[in-house]
Amino acid sequence: MVTNFISEKAKIGQNVQIWHFSYVGDDVEIGDNVKIGSLVHIDYNVKIGENTKIEGQAYISPLSRIGKNVFIGPAAVLTNDPYPMCDKMIGITIEDNAIIGARAVIKAGVTVGKNSVVAMGAVVTRDVPENLVVIGSPATIRYTREEYDKKQRKWKES
Repeated sequence: MVTNFISEKAKIGQNVQIWHFSYVGDDVEIGDNVKIGSLVHIDYNVKIGENTKIEGQAYISPLSRIGKNVFIGPAAVLTNDPYPMCDKMIGITIEDNAIIGARAVIKAGVTVGKNSVVAMGAVVTRDVPENLVVIGSPATIRYTREEYDKKQRKWKES
């Protein structure tokens, strides 16, 4: 028997798919048409916009706000305590149409701007402006989302 834990206090939109062994905490709001992979942990007081996809083993920290049409890759980690262990916490904001690569780590309080891309394995310690791609540890701006989209199209066509 496959089990998920979904809090009775969570609000789940229509056509939401939650895969095996995932956790959805208290006061979470998930928009319509969201896909959540296996072993994802969505902590309390998180808001997720419609048409978002969260891949397996991702950790979504309390107080996080995730926009519409966002992609969060496998094993990405959002943090909420900039100075552990502290009782004062702050979430992460990921704005609409952003892409977060596999195993990226995002520091508490950071905003990832609209249409921006965080590369796989990146360690994001400060805000990511809209329409840019950040790579590395610490994450630095490498190019624009327009350039990313061109690279993606070229890849698809090859």
